[in-house]
Amino acid sequence: MGKTIWSGRFSKPTARDMQEFSASLPFDRRLFDADIRVNRAWAKALRESGIYSDDEYRQVDRTLESLLSEHRDGTFPFDPSDEDIHSANERRLTEILGAVGARIHTGRSRNDQVVTDFKVYIRDHLDELSGHVQALQAALLTLAEQHVHTLLPGYTHVRQAQPISFAHYLLAFFFQLDRDRSKIIDWRTHHNRCPLGSGALAGSAFDIDRQALAADLGFAAASENSIDATSDRDFVIDCTGLCVQIMLHISRLAEDWIYWSSEAYGFLSVDQMYATGSSMMPQKMNPDSLELVRGKTARVIGMHSTLLNLLKGLPMAYARDLQEDKEPLFDTLHQTALAVRIVTGVVQTIHVHTEKMRQTLDPALYATDIADYLVRKGLPFRQAHEIVGRIVAYSEETGQSLDSLSADEFVQFHSCFDPDVLDLFDPQHSIALRNLFGGTGPVSVRQQIELAKQMLTLNSNVLLV
Repeated sequence: MGKTIWSGRFSKPTARDMQEFSASLPFDRRLFDADIRVNRAWAKALRESGIYSDDEYRQVDRTLESLLSEHRDGTFPFDPSDEDIHSANERRLTEILGAVGARIHTGRSRNDQVVTDFKVYIRDHLDELSGHVQALQAALLTLAEQHVHTLLPGYTHVRQAQPISFAHYLLAFFFQLDRDRSKIIDWRTHHNRCPLGSGALAGSAFDIDRQALAADLGFAAASENSIDATSDRDFVIDCTGLCVQIMLHISRLAEDWIYWSSEAYGFLSVDQMYATGSSMMPQKMNPDSLELVRGKTARVIGMHSTLLNLLKGLPMAYARDLQEDKEPLFDTLHQTALAVRIVTGVVQTIHVHTEKMRQTLDPALYATDIADYLVRKGLPFRQAHEIVGRIVAYSEETGQSLDSLSADEFVQFHSCFDPDVLDLFDPQHSIALRNLFGGTGPVSVRQQIELAKQMLTLNSNVLLV
């Protein structure tokens, strides 16, 4: 075991179990790109403050760039003494440059270094996630444009409720996901502050231009308080929280489509690329992609809960407990991005059985339209609701479907009924009554599609700063 970065204070070596217990390199090595970027920016700041000469800075910067290449091509020589990616990079830099490399840690702590690396990492991966969400929105929008006039039962309480356009249903997820993308933008608004230069908790003792340092790393500004900067993990919680929200939305789509692709519904067929078979039953083609999305959602919720529990009782400023924030965050971002890509693929390849959707429309779905018909004749809605309820009960008692009743039978329940009541049993007529803004009528749905196109274009042009 090599010398540790704090060994001057200690007369005994670290216990072997403690070394294993303490090490974070097995998982935080994925921060190598961010750590090199942060080191390069810090070296530049040290040059500006006079710690490094121009020549020394150039040596350090070139060497850090070579370390990045070593990481990327898998030749970086890790050592058993490397506790984490930060100490590994510092050790390697010092091996190559000697005292010049060792001075890279002047005026900073691992506390502010780690949190800066972490913010850079999350920021980059949220940008990628935003792109994946946008691709899913685009896929939903493309499918919606093909199905403005595709009708199916809309469900509440897992019971048929009213006829809706399939496009209208798909656009509901588009707008949910658009709120999710807005939260990614909000993350930057609240958290794009640079902690570097905060030291362990009291701030650096060297004359560092923290605003210039922040700008160099792509932050909007330097963090305002050094204690807050090193202890803050709100940016992690907000990241996993928005991932939970994304997963909840796509899990609801997955839940619907798992059932809708079953023999009981037959509305959809999941493409073979996103289905699996059975080890025992040759006929099976299971929607495992969507089932895994449901399962991964539970996993992401669990990671978010882990972080909340990690933070709930910590004293102010840094504590080593915060090392445990990395794995839940890494897993959350990975699983969310992968799940969104999977759902995008499912949407792009889904087979929609339009006739089966239409055939499933129960005539009872038009009960609300019949009540509205009576309202237009001057009856209060509550009275109309009661009358139609009795008509539905009558149809069930007599074994007749609602649309098979004659005009005379309707008149038995109220004199306001005319023969044109039978015209209500047409799904196209039903949705045409709902062309108000946001409704399921074809005019409204086309408006939503145009609005969605504008939002997608606008959001794709948003510069996240």
